[in-house]
This record gives sequence, C-alpha cells and structure tokens, in this order.
Amino acid sequence: MPGLNQEQMMMFYTAAVVFTLVVILLVNMFRILREYERGVVFFLGRFYRVKGPGLVILIPFVQQMVKVDLRTIVLDVPSQDLITRDNVSVKVNAVVYFRVVDPQMAINNVESYFEATSQLAQTTLRSVLGQHELDELLAERDKLNRDLQGILDQQTDDWGIKVANVEVKHVDLENSMVRALAQQAEAERNRRAKVIHATGELEASTKLMEAANVLNLAPNAIQLRYMQTLTEIANERSQTIVFPIPVDLIDALTKRHNAAPNTDPNASPDAATTTPQKTPQNKGESNQDPKEKL
Repeated sequence: MPGLNQEQMMMFYTAAVVFTLVVILLVNMFRILREYERGVVFFLGRFYRVKGPGLVILIPFVQQMVKVDLRTIVLDVPSQDLITRDNVSVKVNAVVYFRVVDPQMAINNVESYFEATSQLAQTTLRSVLGQHELDELLAERDKLNRDLQGILDQQTDDWGIKVANVEVKHVDLENSMVRALAQQAEAERNRRAKVIHATGELEASTKLMEAANVLNLAPNAIQLRYMQTLTEIANERSQTIVFPIPVDLIDALTKRHNAAPNTDPNASPDAATTTPQKTPQNKGESNQDPKEKL
C-alpha cells in the first residue's frame, strides 16, 4: 500500500491473518441445534457427551460434534419377491416408521443407522411373510404388521432405534393367481347362496307343516282358504280362474270306485272255477290200474 513502510505492511497482514483465524475459531466454536436435533460430542476422538438443543460451545480442533435428527423417519421398503408357505410367488412392499431415541448408540454402534434399518427391514419382510400362507397375507394384515414391528424393534434396540409402526402396503399377484382367486371367491358366493336357499326351504317346510297341522284340526278352515285364494285371483283381473278341488273329495271318490263290485258278465271267475289237479308221483304209478292197487 502506498504511504506504508515494510514493517507496517507486515503488521497489517499479521492482523488480517489473526482476525481470519479468530472468525474461523468462533464459527467452529459456537453451534446452534434445533429442538429436534441432538449433538454427539467427541473429545479427542472419544465420546464425551450428548448436547442440545440450543447453543453448543465446542473447543475447536479438539472437540467434534455429529448431529442426529430425532424426528420420525419414513422408510419406504422396496418391493420384495417372496414365496409364501403354500408356494405362491408374490411381490410385497412396506413402509417403516422409526426414530432415534438414543443418539449415542445410533452413532457409536452402527455406521449408518438409516441404511442398516433399511436392509434389516427388507430381510425381515421376506423371512416373516414367507412363513405365512397367501390367505393369511391378504386377510390378517394387522397381525403381520404387529409381528414385523415387534421383530424390527427388538433387533434395532442396540442401535438406539425405536420402530413405531410397520405397514404392508401392496401385495402384487400374477394374473393367473388373480383369476384363480376370483374363481374361488365366486364359488364361495355360490356356496353361500345355496346354503341360504336351502335354509329358507327348510324354514318354509317347517312352517308349512305347522300350517297343515293347524288346518287339520279344523276341516272347514281349508274351505275358507280356498275362498280367500279365489278372491285374490279375482282381484288380479285375470281371464283364467283356477278353481281348486279338495283332495279329500278326490280320495273319497277313488275309494268308492274301488269298493264297487265287478258286474261284468264276460268276466271269468278264475279263482272260483279253478279245481286243483293231482299230478302223479312217478311214471309207473300213473299207468297202473286202480284195481291192481287193491
């Protein structure tokens, strides 16, 4: 600079370097952590303590700090190919909700807790769901979610991780299996319809039997029922009227016709005119004279 000698120039550069170093030291000394963050502090490479939230003061070049986020992390587990216990090939994906509850263990016990939890979730998803049948995989989704959550939570305790929830999102099937399930569901609906129809027929037959017993107690009641039926037919404005004939009347006429004597003169009374004939016992006896027997 003009007007400054060499000694002043050296002092100026020295002051600038010192000021820069002070600014760098201040920047590395003071850290601000948010409410959901914690800082794992190391002193000369050894674990010192967990600090935060708020203002954190560090000794530059002696203490180092690693930030840890305590918020819940949403982990999307990629689609996994697996074979169920009844030998059905499916693709399943899930989502895992977890958070760090112990920052010290999450930093000191595992290199990357996020990657470790992701790989563990994938292997656990394949091993647990492979022990169940396809029907259980589709119908008992809540039970499987609880089993997955319990296994992951137990295995990640040493990492300071708390698995809050596990949800199986999609179960993808092949087209042939989808058609087979549709046929199975249709057959099940048909079976239920037949059972309901048979149950209705049974109840209707029971009620009809009870009604027949009631009508049998009062023979005149059936005549009133006939008249009511005719009245209902007449109200429908039909040109054809079906008049019911009592079955008892037909039975009486049939019995009377069968009880009448047979007056046909041409009829041959086989039973009355038939006379028994004696057959000879053997050939010799048939040719023998009756007087010789005496």
